Amino acid sequence: MNSSLKLLRKQLRLKRKLISPVQHKQIEQQVLNQLRYCPQFKSSKKIGLYLHAFGEVHTRKIIELCFKQKKQVYLPMICSMNQNLVWVKISANQYLNKRFSHHPLGMKEPMATRGQHVSKLDLLVMPLLACDHFGTRVGMGGGFYDRTLVTAPHQPFRLGLAHSFQYINEPLFRQKWDQPLNALLTPEKIYYFKS
Repeated sequence: MNSSLKLLRKQLRLKRKLISPVQHKQIEQQVLNQLRYCPQFKSSKKIGLYLHAFGEVHTRKIIELCFKQKKQVYLPMICSMNQNLVWVKISANQYLNKRFSHHPLGMKEPMATRGQHVSKLDLLVMPLLACDHFGTRVGMGGGFYDRTLVTAPHQPFRLGLAHSFQYINEPLFRQKWDQPLNALLTPEKIYYFKS
């Protein structure tokens, strides 16, 4: 990893940590208001989401909206064999009762033995640290989403969720295995990218 990317990751992690609980609530509501009218969200039945853990855009209201609209919610679980993500369908009851296990990396995962491949999803909502105007996504550095998507025969629509400051003007370096986003949703607007 080059030093400028390392520095960018560090700066953006720090900026995320400084977001207050009140700001997080406002951002979550603004993102929800945008997403509600997104054609890809409206037409999707099977939606892959994440449980926020490291200062990402919060997803609680999005998950609740999915259940309210009778959409199927899938959460990522790291497969210990190949370090890819599998997607576990959860019920509203599981979500409300917080039936999750703690992963050593610090996030919560659904409790399950097996999950679906990412190609079964219609829409994949992804966390990120940075995204440029070409849809290049910089994650936390584990490569889980990239490794998982590269094996998908059918690609779900890939939507990044970001705080406004995570949309970067300069082009980000893209490795050949990096999986770009189809769109990025910030509190202000949705950016669509050419594939």
